[in-house]
Amino acid sequence: MKIVAALTDPTHAALAEQQGADLIELRVDLYEGDLVQLAKSARAACSLPIIITLRSAPEGGHFFGTADEWITRVEPLIPFADYIDIEQNFDQHAYLIRNAKKKIIASHHTGQMIPLYILFVMERELREYGDIPKIVVTPQNEEDIIELLAFTHAVNKPVITGVMGRAFRYARAMLPLFGSEFVYCHTGEPTAEGQYSVEEFVQLKKLLLG
Repeated sequence: MKIVAALTDPTHAALAEQQGADLIELRVDLYEGDLVQLAKSARAACSLPIIITLRSAPEGGHFFGTADEWITRVEPLIPFADYIDIEQNFDQHAYLIRNAKKKIIASHHTGQMIPLYILFVMERELREYGDIPKIVVTPQNEEDIIELLAFTHAVNKPVITGVMGRAFRYARAMLPLFGSEFVYCHTGEPTAEGQYSVEEFVQLKKLLLG
């Protein structure tokens, strides 16, 4: 399991590395100003791999544009990235990311639970254009958590799974034990409700894995 520091503040790149993160995510939909300079500064400030994410409003972010506007915003940032997060609605631009020799996190975030059989279908669809499928759902009960854990364990790897909201926050700590590649944490201000801090998860990892 690898800890991703999802940064609401791009100047926290060095702090994330000091706290024990394995990667950082620049949530560029949350930033104002010169995004290229912010990404360049983050790259210079730490040695960790960088995920560039421009999260759309329908999937929990603050980007309200079209697919063409998405790539216009993302393309200048590609040189500073190791991974680019691409939602399904923007997958027509995956070839540009591949041509730049960057890895793709093919993501889907939803405010509901997805039935188990559809999770497997979605994983295959995401893997068609991405290197690592990322599926984040909102469980409604404990049975949903069990299904998500079972899916994470059984599906082809690598894969990233996660939950939204605080109700089943503990699943964020359990999913990596069943095969989820990354767990997204924060360095002070969460990018999503229910996130653990990097420091908290470093301690959890020590406790859970020994």
